[in-house]
Amino acid sequence: MARPLFNWLNQRSAGVLLHPTSLPGPMGIGNAGKEARLFVDWLAGAGITWWQVCPLGPTGYGDSPYQCFSAFAGNPYLIDLEDLASHGLILDSELAPLFRLPWDGVDFGALYQAFWPIMARAAERFFSQPNPGLPGEPTYAEFAAEHSAWLEPYVLFMGLKSFHQGSCWWEWEKPFQHYQTARTVVVPAEAELTARVHRLAQYAFFRHWSAFKAHANTKGVKILGDLPIFTAMDSADVWANPELFQLNAKGKPKAVAGVPPDYFSATGQLWGNPLYDWPVHAAQDYSWWFERLRVNATLCDALRLDHFRGFSAYWSIPANAPDARKGKWVKGPGIEFFKQLAKKQPGLRIVAEDLGEIDEPVRELLEESGLPGMKVLQFAFGGDAANPYLPHHHTANAVIYPGTHDNDTSLGWYKTANEKARDHARRYLRVSGEDIGWDFVRACYTSPCRLAIIPLADLLSLGSEARLNTPGQASGNWQWRCTREQLRGLRGPTTAYLRDLAVLTGREPEAPKATETKV
Repeated sequence: MARPLFNWLNQRSAGVLLHPTSLPGPMGIGNAGKEARLFVDWLAGAGITWWQVCPLGPTGYGDSPYQCFSAFAGNPYLIDLEDLASHGLILDSELAPLFRLPWDGVDFGALYQAFWPIMARAAERFFSQPNPGLPGEPTYAEFAAEHSAWLEPYVLFMGLKSFHQGSCWWEWEKPFQHYQTARTVVVPAEAELTARVHRLAQYAFFRHWSAFKAHANTKGVKILGDLPIFTAMDSADVWANPELFQLNAKGKPKAVAGVPPDYFSATGQLWGNPLYDWPVHAAQDYSWWFERLRVNATLCDALRLDHFRGFSAYWSIPANAPDARKGKWVKGPGIEFFKQLAKKQPGLRIVAEDLGEIDEPVRELLEESGLPGMKVLQFAFGGDAANPYLPHHHTANAVIYPGTHDNDTSLGWYKTANEKARDHARRYLRVSGEDIGWDFVRACYTSPCRLAIIPLADLLSLGSEARLNTPGQASGNWQWRCTREQLRGLRGPTTAYLRDLAVLTGREPEAPKATETKV
């Protein structure tokens, strides 16, 4: 076989999985401010090299970071509002509504009501300046010019969406149902004002996240981001680029995305995302995709490519189907996509999420691309010795997890698993099961996989109350937050233990190097 296209995971290391919205803090949700920097400092002290996050985009229906209003934009809730206040864009008194929000979880409805009026006042002050900007580089004008290709349709989309009381773009008046016509007509003043708020939000997000990433890199900590393969139907991406998707003449999906029946659901998962028109993407040299990867790569040191198997073949479900069982596999772009990507962005570091129903063509695509795949320890037990998730089958070019953001915590899994799986785990790991969370941590650290990533909830020995997402559950996800007290409890003996475990298993980090991050 020819040399792999990508071959970047060449050193053993450890990481922690935590979406930044799950950090503690007074703003109703975790963000890229003080608490994120403190967490990075702890990671560095514990000998941990990677911080894995979920997608960083602006969340839409169901508050899921995998259903965003844009594949390029950042999540405004991650803005460091205290930094904006320090520059006079927000008064301290205006933050009071956020201080009244819960600290032990995210109330997205209440957060929406409290957050956006604050940003509206900040935008009014910001754009009243003769040359809007914040100290340092870039100015707002420089940022807007560099990102105009996605920023202009996104802010107009959000302005019009607000004007239409949050309804989906295909329900708007005719002139506004397509970006190419909407940009040529008079837009309501209310929509223009909202668009201006989102302009500031994106400028602030990219500045704050880039500054946070620079801090992490100086501490020797790298950010592993996450890129969903699909976009939301109700997004600026589909609204502005309908030709890139499988839509009918009325702008409705011909078929939608999902996966067949699997570990999580007997009827499969009906995601509902529009499917790509891959021949059109190929004819355009995958320019939309490669720009999406480039922009997201500026925010992270590596990217987890969600649903990698969709590049080999994707599950196409009739648009009117009640569930995912009647879908069919359709061939994706395959290795040609990754060949072109390797030429245009040869230094890109990607982890392939190769979970789910994996066949031989997917395995061949993974091997030919050279991308590291994923192993999940919770999937290993309850069967026989041939289970590919058991550590004796692990390979070096892979990432091992006790569980991902879609799984229960290790303690929650053990409590609800059947006795056959629990007994298998105890006998395989040679443990009593009394401290299964840390047993899984040690199994991941000692795995042949070069990268081991542990969900923070497992390091905190938390049960199902700390589960972040349950696939197929429409509401109640993405709300968990850790507390300052829980993070303080990781200091001292736990920090020393993890650092020693990293040394013993060859996962100690390299010396930190200062990096310059371009916005």
